[in-house]
Amino acid sequence: MSDERPPTSFQTTNPATEVDLRSYAVDDEATVESTLETAAAQFDSWSDRPITERESLLEGVATVLRDGKAEYAELITDEVGKPIDQARSEVEKCAWVCEYYAERAGEYLQDDRLGAVPGTKTYVTYEPLGPVLAIMPWNYPFWQVFRFAAPHLTAGNVGVLKHAPNTMGCAQAITSIFREAGYPDGVFSSLQIPDDRVANVIRDDRIAAVTLTGSTRAGRAVAAESGEALKKTVLELGGSDPFVVLDDAPIETVAERAASARTLNAGQSCISAKRIVVHDGIADEFLSAFTREMKSLTVGDPADEATDIGPLARADLLEQLDEQVQASVEAGATIVTGGEPLSRTGYFYPPTVLTGVPDGCPAAEEELFGPVATVTSVPDEETAVSVANDSQYGLGASVWTGDTDRGENLVSKIEAGNVFVNQIVQSDPRLPFGGIKQSGYGSELSDHGIREFTNPKTVWVE
Repeated sequence: MSDERPPTSFQTTNPATEVDLRSYAVDDEATVESTLETAAAQFDSWSDRPITERESLLEGVATVLRDGKAEYAELITDEVGKPIDQARSEVEKCAWVCEYYAERAGEYLQDDRLGAVPGTKTYVTYEPLGPVLAIMPWNYPFWQVFRFAAPHLTAGNVGVLKHAPNTMGCAQAITSIFREAGYPDGVFSSLQIPDDRVANVIRDDRIAAVTLTGSTRAGRAVAAESGEALKKTVLELGGSDPFVVLDDAPIETVAERAASARTLNAGQSCISAKRIVVHDGIADEFLSAFTREMKSLTVGDPADEATDIGPLARADLLEQLDEQVQASVEAGATIVTGGEPLSRTGYFYPPTVLTGVPDGCPAAEEELFGPVATVTSVPDEETAVSVANDSQYGLGASVWTGDTDRGENLVSKIEAGNVFVNQIVQSDPRLPFGGIKQSGYGSELSDHGIREFTNPKTVWVE
């Protein structure tokens, strides 16, 4: 029997300085009950509002985000160590997704008129489900929340956020943004609870659906709880994206893009290019160019405009990444550059390149959530596809070539929810985003995403 007591507060810490920022009280059961009751009570009136009013309010959210961009970016940098220019870009992208759905939500949710029998009126209407629990991660603490909230609140649902404990400041700021934009209390709210209390919220009858962005392990747990209660879920989980370089690719340009794709947000992204798969004919030249690009990146203070790579977000994440690298080296992998934590204050790990990665080791089988890339050479396209697909994950993939037709011909052979040719994998409000295999299911963004938490109700009038 464990003597460990449940936490009474969450402590946020600056990962670059290891200085504590602020403590946030864990919500007691009465607070959770009040939050859920308010969310449920608001749903009817909120969903009854004309969608044009909801679109207008969302446009106001974009304005609040842009007006407060410097403040919100600094908060992101302080809590998760993201370089300040990347943090500003994250806030800008949140404003963009709000503006996008403020313009397009009504179009995407209009009734579909379908012919059936002459003299009858038949159509499909898209109705909101109710309060949706959004379990969100720390790595993109604003973007992950807004890419959920912008479409689904505008569709008429209400949102209840359960954010990561190390980003409680971001959670409170986001709640304040919706309030400042004029949203009624309870349309968007936040719970400050530990992971072991989430199952009770999922089972609560007032929660209609659940969305999670996080690890595959967390996805299985959420899917099991939600499935038991027959509640709709959308899961965006881990990834170990292949970055396939064919023998006709422009080496220097692609090497630079590969380094960027691997190290954005210190490599802490599900859609980072984690596995570089390159044709034998250019493998040596590419490895030299890629290693040079990785070494050229500046690791340092994320508040400094010159910094390319900040710290990992927490001490345990640094420890886990290093354990994965060392276990892979012990299994036979070779370190080309990097390979151990930097000896300095903060949770810093250098850009790292591994080659000769054997099957079965962590670098081959697991997601490395940090600036560590593996480089594997292959003799032909068929082997490249086989290596790309040899993963439990299926989130994103990219193919790099001087012949776009050649690249596009490989798209149907690669097992992933998103495949980009000559472009870094990214989420875009205009396009659906989601994974397959152990990377989850369901769509976010575009017209596909906004309909995920609606009831496509068939109507027949005779």
